[in-house]
Amino acid sequence: MHELAVTENILDIVRRHAEAAQAKRVLSIHLVIGELSSIVDDCIQFYFDYLSRDSVAEGAKLVFERLLVEVECGTCGYRWQPTDADWSCPSCHAMHAR
Repeated sequence: MHELAVTENILDIVRRHAEAAQAKRVLSIHLVIGELSSIVDDCIQFYFDYLSRDSVAEGAKLVFERLLVEVECGTCGYRWQPTDADWSCPSCHAMHAR
């Protein structure tokens, strides 16, 4: 259910930017979301379609891009993209991922 609050914030940001740019209409919105986020794209789109009615963003297409997680070892500085729940450093095996 947190998608509703997230979508309200997205729409607020869109409205502010549209107003600053004196835009009459917003056609698309590009959202970059980390892959570990629990955001459900379809829920965001559903709420956005509802909340944006009669606004400058009504009918805007949401484009979702997921970013891969990259962590860095706090001990040796090695960077990697974990593929499972084991976040120990593949280089030095420390448990200081950040």
